[in-house]
Amino acid sequence: MEGREEMKGSKPRFPLSFWEVTVASTVVMAFVLGLVGVYLTMPASDYSFLKLPRSLEDLQILRDHLETYTSDYTVQVLVGYCVVYIFMQTFMIPGTVFMSLLAGALFGVFKGVALVVFTATAGASSCYFLSKLIGRPLVFSLWPDKLSFFQAQVAQRRERLLNYMLFLRLTPTLPNTFINVASPIVDVPYHIFFMATIIGLIPAAYITVRAGIALGELQSVGDLYDFNSIATLFLIGVVSVTPTLMSKTKS
Repeated sequence: MEGREEMKGSKPRFPLSFWEVTVASTVVMAFVLGLVGVYLTMPASDYSFLKLPRSLEDLQILRDHLETYTSDYTVQVLVGYCVVYIFMQTFMIPGTVFMSLLAGALFGVFKGVALVVFTATAGASSCYFLSKLIGRPLVFSLWPDKLSFFQAQVAQRRERLLNYMLFLRLTPTLPNTFINVASPIVDVPYHIFFMATIIGLIPAAYITVRAGIALGELQSVGDLYDFNSIATLFLIGVVSVTPTLMSKTKS
């Protein structure tokens, strides 16, 4: 009782220590330096169009401008794209769906899917390790109930954990951002996290990148995932988790 009263009476403190803030700031600076390097190697021009797209209209404007640079400055565009996507994934910034659409519009289906899977996996991995260092207090404060559920599910499926993680990646059961930041806290090994991410993101990446080729035909982001697309993802997810269910039945 006394301990509870002391906790209630104590002042709320910032969830990160000075060292943890320093680590996060260092990561941010690394991304900023990467973008500065790209900017310095590009020709002098008006780059006011460069901003994170928040709508399909913003994305179309960005696509129209970047198309003129992609052929002559392919490396710079690729590096800039990768830095922005990985940064957004690392710090859970919404809007990566627009970046996936942009990959399809600029690079086509196969190159676009490869680029999205690479950057999404790299960003998820960066978020995983950053969360392992400094994420525990944030996750406990933001998603305590969801974290308890995820921890219980991981503990129950430890023997077939890869199948379960694939199921989560393939279906919208849990948000990808939550999976990225919570996995190290509930002791999901990185090799399982990595394999589930790089394989499980391919179907959704293909759907989004392919839609980016016909960007002008999209009326809203909701058009990306119609009933057939969601049903297909769930079917693949069920197939991935079937070995786990069969092993439970046998036992």
